[in-house]
Amino acid sequence: MTGEVSGSEDLRRYITPAGLRIMRAELSQLVREERPSVVEVVSWAAGNGDRSENGDYIYGKKRLREIDRRIRFLTKRVETAISVEPAEQTRRDRVFFGATVTYADESDRETTVTIVGVDEAVTERGEISLVSPVARALLGRGVGDEITLHTPRGPELIELLAISYPPPA
Repeated sequence: MTGEVSGSEDLRRYITPAGLRIMRAELSQLVREERPSVVEVVSWAAGNGDRSENGDYIYGKKRLREIDRRIRFLTKRVETAISVEPAEQTRRDRVFFGATVTYADESDRETTVTIVGVDEAVTERGEISLVSPVARALLGRGVGDEITLHTPRGPELIELLAISYPPPA
């Protein structure tokens, strides 16, 4: 897969191989380490008698519900993920999933972002989700294109300055 976005129903399933590895590692850590450890504490606490006032038991049960909820979420996301390697993008003159893009706003302030999956975007690292308004406005565009970005403050004109992808392996 080249990173070109197909149907909008698939957008939330796109993820980079690195992002998928991180999700799988978290899932494995929860299943193999954290959940068994909490189960052990809950079992020990249950054996101490009155559960209604037993903080270890009450907190442990709450934590187990949180862990189980996260395990279900991660399992579903990992099973349905569409892993896309940005380095394999053949059309490097256009913005697709995995692109690092630099654009300038009307004040000539430059911003650089990398378009990644919904579950892996970290704004502090300059990553934006594939379904974000900025990413949607940039997708399919080329260097030099002027794009109207709809923001809460109203329309804002941005110019696409640069597009890059990781080097092919």
